[in-house]
Amino acid sequence: MDSLRGYGYLGLGSRLKRVSDYMMRETQVVYDTYNIDFDPYLFPIFKTISNHEGITNTELVEQLKFSQPAITQFVNKLNKKGYIIQHSDKTDKRKKTILLTKQGEALLPKIKPIWDAIEKTIKQVTTYESDTLLDQLNQLEDSFNTTDFSQLILNNIDVSMKSVITIVNYKTEYKRDFYDLNIEWLKTFFYVESYDEEVLSKPNIYIIDKGGYIFFALKNDKVVGTIALMPTKEQGILELTKMAVSPNERGQKIGQQLLQYCIDFGKTQKLKALLLYSNTVLENAIYLYRKYGFKELQLEPDSPYERSDIKMLLEF
Repeated sequence: MDSLRGYGYLGLGSRLKRVSDYMMRETQVVYDTYNIDFDPYLFPIFKTISNHEGITNTELVEQLKFSQPAITQFVNKLNKKGYIIQHSDKTDKRKKTILLTKQGEALLPKIKPIWDAIEKTIKQVTTYESDTLLDQLNQLEDSFNTTDFSQLILNNIDVSMKSVITIVNYKTEYKRDFYDLNIEWLKTFFYVESYDEEVLSKPNIYIIDKGGYIFFALKNDKVVGTIALMPTKEQGILELTKMAVSPNERGQKIGQQLLQYCIDFGKTQKLKALLLYSNTVLENAIYLYRKYGFKELQLEPDSPYERSDIKMLLEF
């Protein structure tokens, strides 16, 4: 039951915010899929700056109708990312002109196909007749309940941006790739624990020989990603672990393809569930796990990983 929907016009403001927050989260998933460091909330100001050969804070306030503090906050975020630069006026040092940096200009051609896909998607989910705003809002939310907004956008992105990935089973020749990809990922985001080193160095002993599985994502016959399903103490439950993607190939939805492959594999193998340990610092990953149906469990005090602070389960 959707109580907010039942409140009718009284709950309109809250529903619009709910839809807005949802669309922003889902748009972030798309940016992350293509490894683009961008915040959906920065779109209006970044797009407006890109449309001018120099613009001031006051002009941004006038054009976007945002408050001055909000504009200042957005400008600071873009500046921190290295996408803009501010130049003081030669005659009035208090006046600053905002322009895109070379990094910001380089971002535009990368991000434009996503903007085009977002616009196309929104047109698709709003092209229906309705007599009231509430009716249109109902149909919009119903469409998102059928298919995630992020997936609708990804479906509309130019084919040239997508990768053709083949997922294969473990082979001895991929043993070094399994180790290297995971070590690189751990060093980038956390640190290598002794348990990691032991398992990654001996995948046959700790995973394959115990009834587990290791899969690899291949692109043009080259290993670009990997994931493993390790046996647990409970029959029928495997641990989803050791997922890593080559840094040069991140942002191409390879991790999601590996995750979906393991879920489909688990279902065909009549498993009870998939278990995983992660860290809430990886906000986008946690959001993705939840989106795929993983539910949070209480983390045991003797967790096998020192860095893990969240335990999740997907039941079939």
